[in-house]
Amino acid sequence: MDKLSANTPCEGLLPLTVGSVNLTEEDPGAMTSIAPYKGRVKDLSAALKAAHGMTYPAANRATGKAGARAVWFGHAQAMLMGPAPDASLAEHAALVDQSDAWAVVRLEGDGVEDVLARLVPVDLRPAQFKRGHTVRSLLFHMSASITKVGEKTFQIMVFRSMAETLVHDLKTAMEGVAARG
Repeated sequence: MDKLSANTPCEGLLPLTVGSVNLTEEDPGAMTSIAPYKGRVKDLSAALKAAHGMTYPAANRATGKAGARAVWFGHAQAMLMGPAPDASLAEHAALVDQSDAWAVVRLEGDGVEDVLARLVPVDLRPAQFKRGHTVRSLLFHMSASITKVGEKTFQIMVFRSMAETLVHDLKTAMEGVAARG
């Protein structure tokens, strides 16, 4: 019988550096979709704060930090990344494990906004999109979650099945920006 081995979504594709921009794969830890029950957002936020040190994120925002982050993921939905969800959260929200469903990459460096401007129809420049801001948008032709996690650093998530396309599209944009000097 063949021996099976687990591969990450971007196995063999990353890391990649083009010009001043780096693209690396991130291990987000556990990923859990959190959908609050009707009227329970405040209770959920308190439970999330007590259990994991972060509140439930407002629309287009992320809370927490690397290793333990909650990212807004759409109407009445957030993604808990890092820790496995504390059992107390289930009293206030539906919890669904998403750990194997997403490819998560980190795009960082000088000119990172220029790279994303070629692919994303949202103004991600620092004056408009600050650390802790997040958006669900198209990245070229894929649905993506894009979160600013540092001054020149973005975390990007797409469906796992789109990992190779994500890397290809980002590499093409990185090469275009680098060619301009």
